[in-house]
Amino acid sequence: MLHSQLAWYIAGPALGLCVVACRALFNGRLGVTGGYSEVVGRLRAGHAVFDWRGWLLIGVLLGGTVFALVAGGPDFHGYGWLTADLHGSPIAIGMILLGAGVLIGFGAKLAGGCTSGNGLSGTSALSPAALVATATFFVTAIVVSFVVKAVV
Repeated sequence: MLHSQLAWYIAGPALGLCVVACRALFNGRLGVTGGYSEVVGRLRAGHAVFDWRGWLLIGVLLGGTVFALVAGGPDFHGYGWLTADLHGSPIAIGMILLGAGVLIGFGAKLAGGCTSGNGLSGTSALSPAALVATATFFVTAIVVSFVVKAVV
């Protein structure tokens, strides 16, 4: 039986090594928005040849799919109010999550970056803008969690 989540003491160092590898191998920042932009831009131009950022996105999507298949299918438990309040097939809930992911990707592209890129690569490079952005993400998340808890 596969665990639903990788242990923090394995995932954290693995992500750190990925940040270092991206900088050393490609002189690039680890972040999914770059891959999203790469894939959308190349496909829009009629090309299906991607650089490492596009393959990173494809790898994340395929890796998640393979894990779900090996684990016996998708498991949408643990998404709080989403799985508690939405009733329906796992496919319908999956489509909602997919749509939300696409919207998040579009918003991150429109904003010029994503939380993962700022939090992982930007802070490791000690970028002042990334440090401020990451602190803002965390403070906002904490405040919103308290507001949601008070309302619900």
